[in-house]
Amino acid sequence: MDLRDTVRAIPDYPQPGILFRDITTLLGDATAFAQAVDELAAPYRNASVAKVAGIEARGFILGGAVARQLSAGFVPLRKKGKLPFHTHAADYELEYGRDEIEMHLDAIAPGERVLLIDDLIATGGTARAAIKLLQYFGRAEVVGAAFVIDLPELGGADALRADGIAVSTLIAFNGA
Repeated sequence: MDLRDTVRAIPDYPQPGILFRDITTLLGDATAFAQAVDELAAPYRNASVAKVAGIEARGFILGGAVARQLSAGFVPLRKKGKLPFHTHAADYELEYGRDEIEMHLDAIAPGERVLLIDDLIATGGTARAAIKLLQYFGRAEVVGAAFVIDLPELGGADALRADGIAVSTLIAFNGA
């Protein structure tokens, strides 16, 4: 199955000029969802991944499923103020604004091998902030970052690779 066919494009969301790639249609298709999870997990099956970190919100859905396939724990990376225990935050720029994400300080043990999962990589701001959080205090060894969708013209995947992070993506959309 070509996963591109299960992704909906929504123009001018969340603001004018943005073409939003919506994976809720992929998630709602059992075959496409299973294929996406299998393909996200495949490169990391023998990588001794201890934890999968998922970025709120669609990264939670995908990350939890990938963690199950890899027999790994799951770490939620959430918007500021949503986690109930001691946290550390990192801020980042979106292609349409700024935000912050947090992680519980005890979510990663020193040296644990962690895979980062999200639905889409655009400019890489969110993923780079997430990696900063995972590596905070030298805790995580980030084995890679995996995404369903890459928007290569925005350079996020290349920025992560330049930072020394292995990146895998399932599909790419160029231009609008």
